[in-house]
Amino acid sequence: MRATFRNLYHEFNVAAFFRDRHDHAMSVVRWTLILLPMAALVGTLCAAFLWSLDAATQARFDYPWLLYLLPVGGAAIALLYHHAGRSVEAGNNLIVEQIHEPGGGVPLRMAPLVFLGTIATHLFGGSAGREGTAVQLGGSLASAIAGLFRLDASGIRILLMAGVAAGFGAVFGTPLAGAVFALEVLALGRVEYGGIIPCLLAALVGDWTCHAWGIHHTPYHIAYAGPATGALLVEPLMLLKATIAGVAFGLAGLVFAEANHAFGGFLKRRIPYGPARAALGGVLVIALVWIVGTRAYLGLGVWSAIPGDPTIAGFFSGPVDWWSWALKMLFTVVTLSAGFKGGEVTPLFFIGAALGNALGWLLGAPLDLFAALGFVAVFAGAANTPLACTIMGIELFGATHAVPIAAACFVAYICSGHNGIYLSQRIAVPKRPARAHTGTLTLRDARASRRSRRPSNTVKEHN
Repeated sequence: MRATFRNLYHEFNVAAFFRDRHDHAMSVVRWTLILLPMAALVGTLCAAFLWSLDAATQARFDYPWLLYLLPVGGAAIALLYHHAGRSVEAGNNLIVEQIHEPGGGVPLRMAPLVFLGTIATHLFGGSAGREGTAVQLGGSLASAIAGLFRLDASGIRILLMAGVAAGFGAVFGTPLAGAVFALEVLALGRVEYGGIIPCLLAALVGDWTCHAWGIHHTPYHIAYAGPATGALLVEPLMLLKATIAGVAFGLAGLVFAEANHAFGGFLKRRIPYGPARAALGGVLVIALVWIVGTRAYLGLGVWSAIPGDPTIAGFFSGPVDWWSWALKMLFTVVTLSAGFKGGEVTPLFFIGAALGNALGWLLGAPLDLFAALGFVAVFAGAANTPLACTIMGIELFGATHAVPIAAACFVAYICSGHNGIYLSQRIAVPKRPARAHTGTLTLRDARASRRSRRPSNTVKEHN
């Protein structure tokens, strides 16, 4: 009998079992003590940023002449980055690169630079977003804390992902989408499950902290109730329409990303000096305002002090708006390509909601439902994050329309191809199975490969 118990003891190794449980518990405690204050600090900074952003937007409406300072403001932002922020100009792409291969880290000065740069962009009337600022705030703070605690490469990766999750969840009020976004944005076709709990914890704490400071996010409502047979059962015809719209949403995301990269590259080649490039961008935005005869496409587009201006919420209630999605895309591409700060996501929400509004009328579908589909699906195609965008749609609009939301986001993801707003994303699983890949190929590499295959002597050959 003793021999039997001795054998069982050695087989089970009780001491090793409890030692493993102890080590796991201590790791959880350590990570919690690191993540909680980091996420709370990110949430606090996002609250300050959102408050400042609202104040800057209100000032722009109160003092319309501020628009004419946009070239000067853009030059000042670029000059600041030229002297103090060259190492952080890559923005979100720098954070993605550091998560893939931790090296020099994300400099802490990224946080104040992008904060000030984004507020200035919106104060003077640039068409930009806010997610870039939140993600960079989270990433730079996470990198600084990782250095403070001397984490190894694996720990740095997890903390950077958690910082991204906290910033994204706090700035949009969607913590679940923020957590999944941080895990999904790194590579096409792969989710980094190694950071799933830290990212969820950080996103929740960041969002709670932001709300605790009195920050409230714009609510959106879909009046269309869907079929009476059940919340998750969808009429086949409606699902077909959502799929067709998903194709258009994916192509819109592709066009936005490629236009942004192409025009940005063109300006950098023609005008290497950043402040001059930003000043020209400011002049072009002012010219666009005069050409279209409205300032409705400046700023975020979430709300407007001018009655009748197209806004994101307005696309949910109608009337039909045919061209606001294209005009907002034009204004945003010019703004961001010239070097102004902010981000692409909120303009993508505007573009998607406006395009969904138009497609809803064309397809004989509810305008509010299709504005919601476009809201998340264009972002899904441009950022290659269909899971995060589906969850965002459910968090913002409710689970009643989860199936068409998922269909639109998944189709948009496939239709946007190997393109996107974040060129440092890696292609883990190609969207086309026949495409060769190594797992380390980035969207930047794929884009350079496509450009190198284009015939440079087409004119000579035809002659």
